[in-house]
Amino acid sequence: MLTIELDTLLKEQALQRQDSEERYITDTVNWEQYQTLLNRIGDTAGYRVTYLDGVLEIMSPSRRHENGKTRIGNLLEIYFVEADIEYFPFGSTTLRKEEKSSGTEPDEAYCIGTDKEFPDLVIEVIVTSGSIDKLELYRRLNVQEVWFWRNERFSIYHLREEIPVEFVSNCGYELITQSELLPELDIEMLAECVKNPHPLAAAKAWRQTLR
Repeated sequence: MLTIELDTLLKEQALQRQDSEERYITDTVNWEQYQTLLNRIGDTAGYRVTYLDGVLEIMSPSRRHENGKTRIGNLLEIYFVEADIEYFPFGSTTLRKEEKSSGTEPDEAYCIGTDKEFPDLVIEVIVTSGSIDKLELYRRLNVQEVWFWRNERFSIYHLREEIPVEFVSNCGYELITQSELLPELDIEMLAECVKNPHPLAAAKAWRQTLR
């Protein structure tokens, strides 16, 4: 088991060296400065900005990051169509609440069933970890479910209205094995399709399993 974990770590480090992400982090940034930065950047491709309690992080995602995000989004949208589920995509729209001192641009985000101001589901592809606690940030935005894609697997967190002691470390989210928003979705099969190095073949195979 230790050998497998070590091999995975070494592979991850090698990939990061080949296709690195760049991050700039600073603190003591007020909300007006955050807003000004967003306005200056505008729709400039290649940057993701996250803000929480005065800490600002600017990230330039790697190709591997963008590849994972796009493939997950494509496969999920195939699922929505085949399962006849009404959905409203946000993409990487900036989500922010001044009164909660929080804002971010998720990799993918969706409302399920009805359109809302903030998404029900957010997906984050993790290649290198940042300094901002994304679960705390999404709790303040009342996002019901957060999926992290890291090391070729999904970790799914669902927000609980009541926060028992065991959920405090996850900012009120419970780590679960199956999505509660999409209970019929085979998350393991989805992960296998995301890992497939051939996107077209993966999409065809995924669609076939849904029919």
